[in-house]
Amino acid sequence: MTYCCAIKVDDGLVFAGDTRTSAGVDDVRTYNKLHVFERPGHHVFVVLSAGNLATTQWIVNALRRDNDNPDAPQSLSMIRHMYDAADYVGGLSVRAQRESAQTAGQTATNVDFRTTLILGGQVVGEEPALYLIYPEGNCISASPETPYLQIGENKYGKPILDRIIRTHISLEEAARCALVSLDSTMKSNLTVGPPLDLAIVPRDALRITHKLRLDLDTPYYAALKKSWGENLERIFREQLPKFDWEPDPAQQQML
Repeated sequence: MTYCCAIKVDDGLVFAGDTRTSAGVDDVRTYNKLHVFERPGHHVFVVLSAGNLATTQWIVNALRRDNDNPDAPQSLSMIRHMYDAADYVGGLSVRAQRESAQTAGQTATNVDFRTTLILGGQVVGEEPALYLIYPEGNCISASPETPYLQIGENKYGKPILDRIIRTHISLEEAARCALVSLDSTMKSNLTVGPPLDLAIVPRDALRITHKLRLDLDTPYYAALKKSWGENLERIFREQLPKFDWEPDPAQQQML
């Protein structure tokens, strides 16, 4: 399984995702689900993926191949508008699913070749943007009312995003929130797991300024995970209002 999220705030974009692709008792595998395509000063695109791994690899390889081919009819390097990039990637996704199914033929009748993608970034002269690209190739964009997008196992990590993410918060706050969202998901679902990938794209930087890979023993992630868990428990025990019939801790101490 997979969990990835992307956040759009006034100051730019944040992307985060896990790397686990299988989680059997004795078979745990990882694969990069955060893919970067950038030409500093001109454009930066980040693709997050969830779904069939072979389809995802087909799409990513096609994007890189087109970028390296000056005779390609279309490529990310030619894109002048973010929506055109989403439309292009969506078309590649549909083609990848169709060709993968045709190649597998009748031997893979129960195989799901679908993949869902998040495409985000900025092209010079345009605003940063985020798009959720469905397996059918169509897409929706993030908005001020919904400034984040999720793919994969999203239900466990959604509450913290709903409570915290607003367009005015800083990129660093958005990045911490994304990591807490991933940590909450890993706490409840074994199929989402480390290492975690994090990328930050400030508005008008037209490049990734910070890209991190965080494992369970990475000092920053270990400290964040510990602090979040301890403070959540402290607030639950000490700061939530008590029922009328519960004894007052202050009075108990006086006795």
